[in-house]
Amino acid sequence: MTYQGVLTKMVTEFGSPIQYYLVFENDFLNMNQLLNKQITMQFVKYQCLNCGLDKPIFRQGFDKQCFYDTASAGDWIMRPELSTAHLGKEDRDLEYEKKVQLQPHIVYLANSSNVKVGVTRKSQVPTRWIDQGAHEAIEIVEVPNRYLAGITEVALKDYVGDKTNWRKMLKNDIEDENLVEWREHLKSYIPNEAKDYFIESNTETNIEFPVIKYPKKPKSLNIQKEQQYSGKLVGIKGQYLIFEDETVFNVRANEGLVVNIAVS
Repeated sequence: MTYQGVLTKMVTEFGSPIQYYLVFENDFLNMNQLLNKQITMQFVKYQCLNCGLDKPIFRQGFDKQCFYDTASAGDWIMRPELSTAHLGKEDRDLEYEKKVQLQPHIVYLANSSNVKVGVTRKSQVPTRWIDQGAHEAIEIVEVPNRYLAGITEVALKDYVGDKTNWRKMLKNDIEDENLVEWREHLKSYIPNEAKDYFIESNTETNIEFPVIKYPKKPKSLNIQKEQQYSGKLVGIKGQYLIFEDETVFNVRANEGLVVNIAVS
């Protein structure tokens, strides 16, 4: 079977284990069903997720011009504390920014390679944790807008990490942590504006990934450089495909690339 389409981050469905779907314009693949199968992936061209043109991808699935123009790639995406829609101030498109920023947001702790703090829209729980390859996570605060979540994350970064070590995460070189204790420890560092939104009593969410074999020394596949790759799929974690030869492919980091995928 052969499939072709533009890569976007895999759609996930919570379960034991997580179900993964690669969705193309006219087709989709349940990636869990491809475990232990040989997959050949070939780079075809670019397709910007904004304008749809065949122009080299710059970041987040967009070509360079679209990355600096489109409302969905503003600085506040990566740095929520820069959000200004709650003040009625526009960055690129106020209507879009109001729609995304002025909705409930969660500040959370997730453990993928280590305990880290992060921000996501409430509607993206637990999707965000799955995408990061976290095997456990917990909410700390639920606030009404992105700005409050952002300043809370910034305050907590002084006491807990905010980055994932992707190699450690993929090797499954992890330790279980008591995230309830972490949450209680960090409570006093929450900014005054967000203290009333602290979540007093909740439990960890545990996440199981469909992995047959973890790589000892994961090596990242650059499909643009290699043009073609073939290997047996042995696992999926975060947004990574894991192959038997310890090659790993970050689907999300390759959004906007059109690929041909053959399964045998």
